Amino acid sequence: MNQYGINVKGIVEYQGRYLIVERWFDDRIVDPYQWGFLDDKIVFGEAPEKEVLRITSDMTSLSVHMKQALYTWSYMVGEVFNIGIAYLLQADNDEVLLSEDLNDYKWVAREELKQYIENPMVLKDVETYL
Repeated sequence: MNQYGINVKGIVEYQGRYLIVERWFDDRIVDPYQWGFLDDKIVFGEAPEKEVLRITSDMTSLSVHMKQALYTWSYMVGEVFNIGIAYLLQADNDEVLLSEDLNDYKWVAREELKQYIENPMVLKDVETYL
């Protein structure tokens, strides 16, 4: 039986700066907290465009609207083929209230993203699409 997972990523922009969040990743590595964009698996039956808006609101309390779908990516974990869709979102303000799942946040310029995000594939996508 084929198994699939769908992920969404919200890249939130406000006045030329992008929201990155720090979250716990894995306590088996030296630095278990890592910076990245908002992302999560979607709830079965929910449209990805609606889900990325809900996830962003739930994780940050930000009011955002959809600008555009930016790119897709895929990867395997065991027997599950995962597909991701990244969206560019526009925030109405920069007042973030983090959910308990997140440790910290920053608004950074595009050029600063490489100082925080370690995943080379994400950085390549940002260079290409932002």
